[in-house]
Amino acid sequence: MPSTATTAPNHTDALSILQRVFGFEAFRGQQRAIIDTVAAGENALVLMPTGGGKSLCYQIPALMRPGTAVVVSPLIALMEDQVAALTHQGVQAACIHGGLAEADRRAAEQALTSGALDLVYMAPERLLSERMLARLDQLPLALFAIDEAHCVSQWGHDFRPEYLQLEALRTRYPGIPRLGLTATADGRTRREIGERLFPDGARRFAASFDRPNIHYRIGLKERPKQQLLRFLRDEHAGDAGIVYCMTRRRVEAVADWLSERGIDALPYHAGLDRATRDEHQRRFLHADGCVIVATIAFGMGIDKPDVRFVAHLDLPKNMEAYYQETGRAGRDGEPADAWLLYGLADVYNVRQLIAGSEADEQHKRVERERLEALLAFCAARKLLSCVYRTGQRFGAAHVVDVLTGKTSDRIRERGHDRLPTYGLGRDIGRGYWLSVLRQLLAQGYLAADPDGYGGLCLAPDCRALLRGEASFALREDLVPEAGQGRGGGRRAGAGTQHSAAWEALRHCRRRLADDEGVPPYVIFHDATLVEMLERRPRTLAEMGRVPGVGEHKLAQYGRAFLQALAESTEAAGEAQAR
Repeated sequence: MPSTATTAPNHTDALSILQRVFGFEAFRGQQRAIIDTVAAGENALVLMPTGGGKSLCYQIPALMRPGTAVVVSPLIALMEDQVAALTHQGVQAACIHGGLAEADRRAAEQALTSGALDLVYMAPERLLSERMLARLDQLPLALFAIDEAHCVSQWGHDFRPEYLQLEALRTRYPGIPRLGLTATADGRTRREIGERLFPDGARRFAASFDRPNIHYRIGLKERPKQQLLRFLRDEHAGDAGIVYCMTRRRVEAVADWLSERGIDALPYHAGLDRATRDEHQRRFLHADGCVIVATIAFGMGIDKPDVRFVAHLDLPKNMEAYYQETGRAGRDGEPADAWLLYGLADVYNVRQLIAGSEADEQHKRVERERLEALLAFCAARKLLSCVYRTGQRFGAAHVVDVLTGKTSDRIRERGHDRLPTYGLGRDIGRGYWLSVLRQLLAQGYLAADPDGYGGLCLAPDCRALLRGEASFALREDLVPEAGQGRGGGRRAGAGTQHSAAWEALRHCRRRLADDEGVPPYVIFHDATLVEMLERRPRTLAEMGRVPGVGEHKLAQYGRAFLQALAESTEAAGEAQAR
């Protein structure tokens, strides 16, 4: 008989697990409420942005409830990253997939059958095989966590037919709580997740999709490869990032062109053989400062926290795709850039792709609506940025003149021809921009100067519009003044990035990661290294209080990092004495 639910915890309370196992002092946002809901045996649907801490929402209940938690994941890379991280935190976890060696697969299945696992990860098609279901029927089960739940949506760009069959878990395992998790911000997709996976109901938790550490930047495509190279060299030298292109041919051309100019760039698309894709993904995860140039085949489930930028050299198909892809930047909470170039040719190409697809007319209509939403976001952002950069005291005519690149004495005298937004909208007619401006005024996102001089200023509601709390799905972080740079948060290693101590900690992490064959962030995230620099622990007890360490990692790595700090401090003192 399939196992039934119980609400009795087999470990301890959620906060203790968070602190002892994962090394964090407090929950963020709605994490505690979600965890309490699932630990009590209720279903939950969690809508939370990438980097918002979704994984803890099922990992902690898995440690609180008796039995094994089954995590459904669409990608092998995601499973392996999660299992590696959990194992390094002392949690009994395994993944079962077709890419495992036969001996490793048998060992994982044996651990599952014996009840030794806290969590087991697998793809939906493996979970729903009669062989696996029969095995699970004999086990006490803690919960089912359905990650990347938007894959159930037939409207989504990540649709996986196997996800539609997961509703069968409800009838086969009554009483076992199910948790669906997604970072999608699309209302239609959210409704479909609820209807298909939770017809019996689920508590919904929707976190704010405001990602204040991501700076959204949109530019006019002119010489895209040169613009990209300047962006990488001037602002992201040595940083890891993702560059998205629409076609495989363009991916190859851009990756080769960047490599010839000294950028550590690798291509990734479905046309490459599996071994090459796996090797390029491995290098991206393990190496510092690697840039992946990819189609949308890359990214879902990539749990690399220190991606400092996501660049688009072509217009994404819709807002949902754009949000999913840019959400892969800055998962560690540190500042990151979402950088997009597009022109009218991009709009035409996407519209042609939609028109030429084999989808039915209803699906095409939905895709056209989604494209228009993305274009509206881009237009609103350009215009609001121009109002802001010109000082929020000029009228509609002047703002549109700057945006369309008009040459006039008034623009030159005020230096507005040197603003980043100057000429940013010159590929579209003046009438279009005046129409956008009027609509922003009419809907309350722009306001007229309260002193009555006709100047335009940003209305309070414009932030909600571009955060996704109005009719758009993305947040607008007001653009800093020219030359101000990124700001808006603490960059990992800021002020210490090139110090001896910072490099000593990174070297220690790299050595340990190489020894264990895992990406560096599995040992510690950059944010944890920054905390070590700021707190300068001298004892294991002090190191144990550093956020992100936890009991298991303290025992494994604490002394090595204490030694790295002590040696770098001693070396710095000797250098100062000389």
